[in-house]
Amino acid sequence: MTTPYDPTIFRGTATFYLRGRPPYSRALPEFLAREAKIEGRRVLDVGCGPGTVAVDLAPFAAEVVGLDPDAEMLAEAARHAGRRGVTNVRWLSGRAEDIPTLDLGRFALVTFAQSFHWTDRQAVAELVYDLLEPGGVLALIGHEADGRPRPEGPGSPPIPHEAIRDLITRYLGPERRAGQGTVVLSTERFEEALSRTRFGRPAPVYLDGRADLVQSVDDVMANVHSMSYAATPLFGDRLEAFDAALRALLLSMSPDGTFWDWPGDTWVLIARKRRL
Repeated sequence: MTTPYDPTIFRGTATFYLRGRPPYSRALPEFLAREAKIEGRRVLDVGCGPGTVAVDLAPFAAEVVGLDPDAEMLAEAARHAGRRGVTNVRWLSGRAEDIPTLDLGRFALVTFAQSFHWTDRQAVAELVYDLLEPGGVLALIGHEADGRPRPEGPGSPPIPHEAIRDLITRYLGPERRAGQGTVVLSTERFEEALSRTRFGRPAPVYLDGRADLVQSVDDVMANVHSMSYAATPLFGDRLEAFDAALRALLLSMSPDGTFWDWPGDTWVLIARKRRL
């Protein structure tokens, strides 16, 4: 991250996350459990948000620790775990850069699901290396549509992401907003950053994304407001007007109010600590 950490970056987004963010591949939890052999062992999910990955991994592990600096996210994560009946996840407040001060112990698997880009990547990867058991796995997780085979959709129009971005720009300006200011994230590929660490270059894996996701207008609006650059506090007294304009835009493109949400396949970068 090129600017100092701002604790307001995700303020107001947590309640929209689980509804608005598209889920990862159905195969992801079992793939990670198998790849890192986490049965009876511990998992750390860094930048855990509302617990999306941590809660899914909990049935496979002895304990999962969810780490996030945002109190609203951690509260949502605890509610999510409660609804799922998950009791072996512990939620901690902190940044990835705080790892040396947190006395976390060792882990078989450390995950970053769409959170690694917010960190000091090379330095954080080295911290994670020290946390892992010999042979342990660092997994970076995200969505990838570019270059992936596009499946047949269920018939609803795709979410008009470009038109939504244009509308956000009209209200918030062309710079990417983030909390109290703006942010410019590194464009360097994660593989390059990790190749300069003790992990070496990671191996990418692609898991089949979900091709059957149909979202309502309210779901799409939740997705928009789950983004740091479109968090509700950024709009101030223009929030009501923005939401009305967004709803009108979406209904103009899909009169029945449904959209196909295909974020692509789930990509996982697997980096492994050397065995002794």
